[in-house]
Amino acid sequence: MANSRFGYVRDFETHDTLLPQTYIVVRIDGKKFHEFSKHYDFAKPNDERALRLMNACAKNVVMQYRTDLILAYGESDEYSFILRRDSALFNRRSDKIATLFVSLFTANYVSLWPKFFTDRALDGKHLPYFDSRCVVYPNLTAVKDYLSWRFVDTHINNLYNTAFWQLIQKCGMTPQESENRLSGTVSSEKQEILFKDCGINYNNEPEMFKKGSLVTNKGAILHIDVIKQIDELFEEF
Repeated sequence: MANSRFGYVRDFETHDTLLPQTYIVVRIDGKKFHEFSKHYDFAKPNDERALRLMNACAKNVVMQYRTDLILAYGESDEYSFILRRDSALFNRRSDKIATLFVSLFTANYVSLWPKFFTDRALDGKHLPYFDSRCVVYPNLTAVKDYLSWRFVDTHINNLYNTAFWQLIQKCGMTPQESENRLSGTVSSEKQEILFKDCGINYNNEPEMFKKGSLVTNKGAILHIDVIKQIDELFEEF
């Protein structure tokens, strides 16, 4: 930037630098995706095209910053990117990391949309957008617990949504009736409702729906039991 008498305004800029030697998680989350998915007629309870689009976007982000990333994990309209504790990416500036990750992800979402939604173009009134945040974790135990938390959340949400929508689609219930039927039930009871009322064995549902998607820093996309393999995922880090 050229020097001038107006240059003093730069003194008002502040930069939030993330703590050194901590793991950084960048979580990207879709905004108003309920309205977005309804507008573009996403299949319920899961739209495979939409999930594969999210995975493709995440993979491109991972490959862009692979030397700094351990892995990424996603479900529904969110993705978490876990950076190494020794990463010096953008001098660990929170604003730089959060905005560049989310803008790169969104740009990929728009660019790759026609590949996955061949019959429906994006329109200017309903464009995808995401928010992002950076969270630091002091040690590997906390990072593993964070990833396990997101994995459990995937299971809970998918099981509920699968039962909720199948009761509507296969049993003819209204949304309120389906919600009432599932109220107060635990996981095993939801699976029993799916099997007895809808003829669906939840164990046979696609792994991507049940377990979410994990992207390694080599670009592989996996659908695995994160909790069972948590130590293996971080053994190099």
